[in-house]
Amino acid sequence: MKAIIRREILNYLKRPLFWIAIAVVIFGVFQTLRPYLNIHYITSEDELKNEYPETIHDGDVSEGYIRVSTEEHRELWENFVQESLVSDFGISNDEASGVIQKVRGMEIDEACHYLEDVYGYDAEFAWRATTYRKGTMDEINSYIKDELEEHPFSWYFSRKFADFAGVFMGFTATILLAALFMQDMRKNTYELLHTKPISAAQYVIGKVAGGFLICLLILGILNLVFWVACMICTNGNGFEIRLTDFLLATCQYILPNMLMIVCVYTITALLFKNPLPAVPLLFLYIIYSNMGSWNAEGVYGYYGRPLAIMVRFPGMFFDVTPPPLAMVNQICLLIASAVIVLSGIQLWRRRRI
Repeated sequence: MKAIIRREILNYLKRPLFWIAIAVVIFGVFQTLRPYLNIHYITSEDELKNEYPETIHDGDVSEGYIRVSTEEHRELWENFVQESLVSDFGISNDEASGVIQKVRGMEIDEACHYLEDVYGYDAEFAWRATTYRKGTMDEINSYIKDELEEHPFSWYFSRKFADFAGVFMGFTATILLAALFMQDMRKNTYELLHTKPISAAQYVIGKVAGGFLICLLILGILNLVFWVACMICTNGNGFEIRLTDFLLATCQYILPNMLMIVCVYTITALLFKNPLPAVPLLFLYIIYSNMGSWNAEGVYGYYGRPLAIMVRFPGMFFDVTPPPLAMVNQICLLIASAVIVLSGIQLWRRRRI
C-alpha cells in the first residue's frame, strides 16, 4: 500500500498540470480574498470617501459599510421609500410624507404589502437596499474592535479562506484526480494488477490515500501561503494571526469534501473500469452543493444541502456562521466515504476472483 501511495504522489509531482493547478488556485483565491486583506483601522475620514451608495443590500466593512440596527433600518427604509415615491412616481413630497405616516404603525411585512397593492412599489427591495450603510471612522473602528475582541482576525479570515479555497479545490480536484485511475484501468494493466499479491484493501485504500494526500499537499501549500500573506498584509494593524485557525478551518470544511471527491472517482473507476464518467457527475455534484434554497421564513440564501461537497460562508467578513448542520454534513461525508471505500474493496475483490 505504501508503494501505491508513493507512486501516485511522485506521478503527480512530475506532472506540469499539478504545479499549474497550484498556481491557478493560489491566484484565484488571492484575487477573491484580497479585499479582506485590506481591512484595517481607519485613521482618517478621507479613507472612506468614495462614490459607493449610502445604503446597500450587501456591504462589507472592507468597503466602509456597517450593518444598521433594527430601529435605524426602519428609519432609513422610510426615507428611502419617501424619496422613491417622489422621484419615481411623481407623488408630491407632502403626499409621500403622508404615506409614510400611514405605514409607520404597520409591521414591515404589512407595510410592504400595502405599498405594493396601492402604489405598485416594491418596498421589499427598499428594505433590502437599506440593510447596510456607510459608517464613519469611529463607527467602523468600533465595529472592528468589538468583533476582534470575540475572535482573532485569522478566525474570520480562515473561514472565508475555507469558503473560496473549497470552491477552487473542488474544481481542481475534479480535474486532477481524473488521472488517478487512468493508467490502472487500461486493459493490460488492469489484468496484471489482479495477478499481483497485493490485497483488495491495500490497493483501494492505497489509491484513495494517494489521491487524498495530493489534495492535502495542495491545501498545505495554500494554508502556508495565505497565513504568510495574512501576516504581511495586516502587519502593523495589531491583528492576531494564528496558523491553527487556517488548519482547523481546512480540516473542518474542506478535507471531508476532498475525500468524497476521491471516493467518487474510486467507485466510478471500479464500476466502469474507467474514471472519466465521474467528471460530469462531479461537476453536477459541485453545482448541487452550491445551490441556494428557501428557508422556513421564505428567505432565499445558502443553507447547505445534504452530502454537499462545499461549505460556503456567504455572509460578510465578520458574519461567517456556518450553514445549519454543516458539521453534521461533514461527518456524514466521512461516513459515506468509508462506505464507498468498503464497497470498492468488495468490488475489486469480486473482480479479482
